[in-house]
Amino acid sequence: MGQWIYFAAEENNDFTLNMYGALRSFTIKLFDSRNQPVMQLSRAFHCAICCCPCVCCLQELEVQAPPGTVIGYVKQKWHPCLPKFAIQNEARENVLKMAGPCVPCRCYSDIHFEVKALDEISTVGTISRQWGGWAREAATDASSFQVQFPMDLDVKMKAIILGSCFLLVCIKLVVGFYSLFALCFRRLDRRTFT
Repeated sequence: MGQWIYFAAEENNDFTLNMYGALRSFTIKLFDSRNQPVMQLSRAFHCAICCCPCVCCLQELEVQAPPGTVIGYVKQKWHPCLPKFAIQNEARENVLKMAGPCVPCRCYSDIHFEVKALDEISTVGTISRQWGGWAREAATDASSFQVQFPMDLDVKMKAIILGSCFLLVCIKLVVGFYSLFALCFRRLDRRTFT
């Protein structure tokens, strides 16, 4: 419906942001329209070299709602070409899967990550990075994302899918590079998602 639903603020320091960029650990809190914290997303520091199936290189995000109560995780699964993730409940049991295209092959168009049931047949939702056009992409590093899921989906799953969007933004899968050297030196502390 295009309504403002959450405000996101990252808790971090300038050294970590500038030194590690997209590789950094973070805690992001989401606030409702009354400025009350409703969700917290946490990621530990992990290397971003994804050319080997090393556990230390795979990304993981913890989702808490309300802050202090873990409701699930988003865990990257190793694949040589495709970005794949498992969406897990609080007991770390896989409940959904998420996969995207071979991102370096998706320049100059929208990038869609499909959230599917464990059987990988039925699609539960999508996360899309919307291509902004030549002028916008050249002038800014801001991106627009669209998160879609059914209205009747469990509220915990909605929160975890929303959290997975933040993980995609952070690990730069949506712009097509996995490199350890792709450090982001621009500070974007606050983003509004509709």
